Amino acid sequence: MKTYRFARRTLLAALIGGTALVALAPQAAFAYDEASTSVLNLDKQGVAIKGYDPVAYFTEGAARAGSPRFTATHKGATYHFANAANRDAFKAKPDQYEPAYGGFCAMGVALDKKLDGDPQVWRVVDGRLYLNVNKDVQVRWLEDVPGNLKKAEAEWPLIRNKAPKDL
Repeated sequence: MKTYRFARRTLLAALIGGTALVALAPQAAFAYDEASTSVLNLDKQGVAIKGYDPVAYFTEGAARAGSPRFTATHKGATYHFANAANRDAFKAKPDQYEPAYGGFCAMGVALDKKLDGDPQVWRVVDGRLYLNVNKDVQVRWLEDVPGNLKKAEAEWPLIRNKAPKDL
């Protein structure tokens, strides 16, 4: 009897938690253009990661704003860098530094959503940069990174070309 009650409570908690997680990401947290079917989360000017330097996450272990003085283009996105050395490192190996899931929220992708990625809410896991929509969502993502990445990897091919508003 105790096992049944525990299993029921666990299932109920998971359902409530999943619903609450989606509710934590307000409408404004969706990608800039909710109608865009782009696989990249870009601003109006086509800039990725809201202008943050993607290399700095790896070399400095910090989110660092880039500068329009140091830019590179990759897969249709413009990236900003804090300095020429970071720009040159990116140009040499762009796939190593670009954010996973086009810069959309990693937990959102695991939940079949394209939510805006906040460049200040990030984590490098196994050499890949992952963004999350906010710190509350990241806390949930960090509870089971391997499981959430497995879900996200399965979902991304299905949602990558869909508009956030359609998910």
